[in-house]
Amino acid sequence: MIQGIFQGGSLWGGLVSGGISQLKDTRSLTNGQMDKSQYAVQTSENVTGALGVMAGIEYGAILGTSIMPGVGTVLGSVCGGLLGHTFGRKVGSEAGKMLVNNRITQNVAEKLDEAL
Repeated sequence: MIQGIFQGGSLWGGLVSGGISQLKDTRSLTNGQMDKSQYAVQTSENVTGALGVMAGIEYGAILGTSIMPGVGTVLGSVCGGLLGHTFGRKVGSEAGKMLVNNRITQNVAEKLDEAL
C-alpha cells in the first residue's frame, strides 16, 4: 500500500499541493514578508501537508470504494485529500515550531548565519 502512495494521482496531488505552497512561501521570504524561522515552519507544514494529501487520497479512495464503489472512490479521494492536507499541515506546524524554538537548532542556525 505504501508503494501506491508514491505513484499515480496521489503523488501528483501531493506534489502540486506542496509545491504551490512552497513557491508562495519562498516568494514571501525573498520579498521580506517572512523571516527565516517562519519560512522553516512553513516548509515543514508544506512537506507534511503534501504527504497528508498523498495518504489521504489513497486511503480515502480505499474507504470510499469499500462503502460505495465508483462514486465513493471519488468522494473518498477528495475528502481524504482535504483531511490529510489539514492534518498534515497541523502536524508539520507543530514539528516546525518545536525545531525552530529548540535551543540546539537555534545555536546551529546562529553559527551558520555567522559563517555565511
